[in-house]
Amino acid sequence: MDEVRTLVSGRGLVEAPRWHGDRLYFSDWTAGEVLTVGPDGVAEVVARVASLPLCTAWLPDGRMVIVSSTEGRLLRRETDGTLVTHAELGRPGWNDVVADGRGNVYVNRVDFDPTAGEAARPGEVFLATADGSVQRAAGDIAFPNGMAVTPDNTTLIVADSYRHALVGFDIAEDGTLSNRRVWAGLGEAFPDGICLDAEGAVWYADVPNRRCVRVAEGGKVLQTITLDRGAFACVLGGTTLYITAAEWQGMTEDEMVTPGSGQILAVEVDVPGAGWP
Repeated sequence: MDEVRTLVSGRGLVEAPRWHGDRLYFSDWTAGEVLTVGPDGVAEVVARVASLPLCTAWLPDGRMVIVSSTEGRLLRRETDGTLVTHAELGRPGWNDVVADGRGNVYVNRVDFDPTAGEAARPGEVFLATADGSVQRAAGDIAFPNGMAVTPDNTTLIVADSYRHALVGFDIAEDGTLSNRRVWAGLGEAFPDGICLDAEGAVWYADVPNRRCVRVAEGGKVLQTITLDRGAFACVLGGTTLYITAAEWQGMTEDEMVTPGSGQILAVEVDVPGAGWP
């Protein structure tokens, strides 16, 4: 049985774990904070943005980008800690973000408000290039969630939670997407945040099924880590899989997770991380 360690506890809706510069970063959506945490479990706030969702990515030059969903802006954290506008996204509703090794940033959006109980409409993925321009890159993703880019910058993988699948796209030199395909069908799973490993497998977090699962292209299950609460996202730092988890209450509840139930968990695995995030 995999030994799951608790690194951080007592948080809210924790999401978007990222590994950068030998440090773990994550977002507490309830608090509107982006934090970094050391091996001692002490968390330090590096940015405050009143946004739900609140997801981040790292540019090749080491600067962080942050999606301000409510404002419809992609922010960039400068080396002095100030936040500036990286790109104007327009309307609200933005969710996850990933940057590839060329500096292209992919941001996805859900085209309805699940917190208000609206009927589902397919979402989209947009591309923000280094010059600040934004263009639609892909559509018809029922509920776009976590994203990852392969180490060679040639494939974008998007978790479609409502269609229970990981969707793959080829990435061209200019960042545009083509050759849409089902990278892995996941049966009854609800993939949320994802990450890649050095063998080309994907780890996905699954909130209602309270687990993180490693799958190969095509959907073969390679490993499963079960939890006592919903798994929202995961990232590999070396051979440590970090998982953001909390007790899920529901999208339309006043508190989507039980207050104080948010945790950052860690479990050792065999294959290190690769690609982005």
